[in-house]
Amino acid sequence: MVAQPQSCRGHARARTGHAERATPGQLIDRRILIDASTLARRTVALARQELGLLVLIALLGGALWAFLELADEVLEGETRAIDEAVLLALRTPGDPADPLGPGWLEEIGRDATALGGLGVLTFIAVVAVVYLMLARKGRAAVFVAASVAGGITLSLLLKAGFDRPRPDLVPHGSIVYTTSFPSGHSMMSALVYLTLGALLARLQPERRLKVFVIAIAALVTIAVGVSRVYLGVHWPTDVLAGWAAGAAWAILSWAIVLWLQRHRHVET
Repeated sequence: MVAQPQSCRGHARARTGHAERATPGQLIDRRILIDASTLARRTVALARQELGLLVLIALLGGALWAFLELADEVLEGETRAIDEAVLLALRTPGDPADPLGPGWLEEIGRDATALGGLGVLTFIAVVAVVYLMLARKGRAAVFVAASVAGGITLSLLLKAGFDRPRPDLVPHGSIVYTTSFPSGHSMMSALVYLTLGALLARLQPERRLKVFVIAIAALVTIAVGVSRVYLGVHWPTDVLAGWAAGAAWAILSWAIVLWLQRHRHVET
């Protein structure tokens, strides 16, 4: 084989370079494609945010409707029969003073109800706020603190406004200090656990982890509410109303924080 002269190989590379070099028209086309791709990604991200807000607003409306319906039924006395039936169903037949099941189940009920107590929830909220501050997310920490404090205040105001007496059919398995409607334990556990659960879920990279975190938050919230009825300190409709009010407050908080994050008023 005859080797090509060095000059010929240089001219060949030069011709190849000229052939591969993009023309001004091609460069413009590439820039248009890049800009279109970037715009499409931003549009999809914005659409997801808008859809998320719309879903939150729909859930908020549903929770508020549920609370108002329950409150109306309770004020009219139409829930008394079902409240009594459910409460007595959780007691040993013939002995309303004895909760259904063995003694260890009653102890578990007390453990579960403690998870919705003011002391435990305050501790958890303080830990979350301190964590956010250490993570240099001061505005998010202030928002969480304000959300929890506002929820506690709303719970006390609702209790004072409705002033529903505690159940008198069975002995109370836990000491109580306030009125019955809505259940403060149920409302505050829904508010705190669902809010913090959503916060943690946003930090998870995988969908299954997000679902797991939210599921645990919901499970704890349900356990607290059920324990209040099991211990005889709340009517079932108190707990349902507490869940609805707490979920509504948590959803409202997250709708606000998503809007603030979009406008960069709160850290992501």
